[in-house]
Amino acid sequence: MKKLFFAFFLCGMILNGYSQDKRKIEWAEKVRLSWQDFQGTPDENIDFSANTNSGMSYFWNYSTSTGKPELTHEVKSNFYPDLSWVKEVNNPEYLLAHEQLHFDITELHVRKLRKRLTEYKVGRSVRQDLKKLYKKTEAERVAMQNRFDKETSHSQIKEAELRWRQLIASRLAEYEDYTR
Repeated sequence: MKKLFFAFFLCGMILNGYSQDKRKIEWAEKVRLSWQDFQGTPDENIDFSANTNSGMSYFWNYSTSTGKPELTHEVKSNFYPDLSWVKEVNNPEYLLAHEQLHFDITELHVRKLRKRLTEYKVGRSVRQDLKKLYKKTEAERVAMQNRFDKETSHSQIKEAELRWRQLIASRLAEYEDYTR
């Protein structure tokens, strides 16, 4: 009986994880986040009022079927509603703009990864090389997200927040050639 329960429990966890992976919002220039997108349960042990969970996903394919090495790839910026949350807030529009900027920072790094993949010269160790490119870009993304929250004190320092909005807008424009 314990084995049967464990099997059902395991299947439920796998299916739950699978469905969470399916619930995502892909970044789009004309689409902004709304508070309705934040469907997760707030962490009451954390002082800040909202949390954006976003990340990069990518896949690639390498082929020599044409007689020469050919690498194709797709990279996306995703927002995860079930892992993102909001508590009661005093200035909802301002805080939502801060959370949107977290998503925009992820998009910036997606564009950087697209550029790196486009410029990549196929070598002998494609899988390892691409893994390194992804890990480097992901580390940069996480560092920038942390720096953004630190410098703005999680949106509390308005002057820093405005500087970051300008910086990210500028950087997104710089990588405009790498939008989807």
